[in-house]
Amino acid sequence: MSLLKKIKIDRSIVLVGLMGAGKTTVGRRLAKKLALEFVDSDHEIEKAACMSVAEIFENFGEEEFRSGERRVISRLIDGPPKIIATGGGAFINDETRNLILRDALSIWLDADIDVLVERTARRDTRPLLKNGDPRAILTELAEKRSPFYAEADLKVYSGDGPHEDVVGDILKALQSKKRSASPLKQGTL
Repeated sequence: MSLLKKIKIDRSIVLVGLMGAGKTTVGRRLAKKLALEFVDSDHEIEKAACMSVAEIFENFGEEEFRSGERRVISRLIDGPPKIIATGGGAFINDETRNLILRDALSIWLDADIDVLVERTARRDTRPLLKNGDPRAILTELAEKRSPFYAEADLKVYSGDGPHEDVVGDILKALQSKKRSASPLKQGTL
């Protein structure tokens, strides 16, 4: 029996981690492997607000953005299981993190700073990287945010290799979690 047939998903899987960790790219591939819908919370926020994340930050500030982000993530988690990629700061917010931990399965995609710098340099849509040295900003964010990300249900390393390797590591972690679940939760994630 294949690994995929052994994994039963009964709640959404939420990918958390710093910008550039691969949440969207890996999330799309993971969703395809598990035959689940994929959604990116930042894209859903942009659709709901009719403006980009950068515009929301600029016009309303981070606090208002985080409030809207929490509402969107709550809506995404509700309903059939899906793979949800979140923005890098979503899991830092206490209310959003508690919501995810209570109602979904969270996976921290962790990556080295060099990998994050290289990946985030590909796009200039990251509001938090616009005013300073990306390496210094990402290093500071990693120091501040890693203790929060460490509360995720699972941690998977996202290196500079193929994204399919990360997907495979997530599937293995899901299978391990299933095996180590208590008898009352056996077979569900």
